[in-house]
Amino acid sequence: MGVLDLLSRWPVLRQLLRGDLTALGETAMTERSRELQPRTARADRVVKSVCPYCAVGCGQDIYVKDERIIDIEGDTDSPVSRGRLCPKGSATFQLVTGTHRVQHVLYRRPGGLEWERLPLERAMELVAERVKHTRDTTWEDTDVNGLSVQRTLGIAHLGGATLDNEENYLIKKLFTSLGIVQVENQARI
Repeated sequence: MGVLDLLSRWPVLRQLLRGDLTALGETAMTERSRELQPRTARADRVVKSVCPYCAVGCGQDIYVKDERIIDIEGDTDSPVSRGRLCPKGSATFQLVTGTHRVQHVLYRRPGGLEWERLPLERAMELVAERVKHTRDTTWEDTDVNGLSVQRTLGIAHLGGATLDNEENYLIKKLFTSLGIVQVENQARI
């Protein structure tokens, strides 16, 4: 390799020789940069979603290859965010795929000092048993004035702001059917 060949590889000299003073053209490219493609180009499919962080509801495009998420970007079709994501929304990929993410149920028994793993089915049974027990032990047919109330004040629900209207509607129906009257949503607080 001669000195001229070596100098012709130097980007500044290429810019000067070709008149590309802004380095926005071909002179800024290398063989490696010419072959680069975005991760999204390898996706098998794109799934539309909504960012899970706040009540804004920014649209997200989830890029999937071989049933694994390879990237998450802002959804340009979203009338809410028009393809933009805040820093937390942009970090959703790490939230979903990060090795630090706990992917199993952890349970600490009352008075216990250690966490133990539980199968999801067992954890769901524990929740159902405790809801039923609390409802049964705190149920009120009538209030102190003798008026029929058919309720429990032993359970309350505070929903998250990322739930949409349909989800909140179903949650309200579920808890009302259980006699729970203290149902609130973070978005209103």
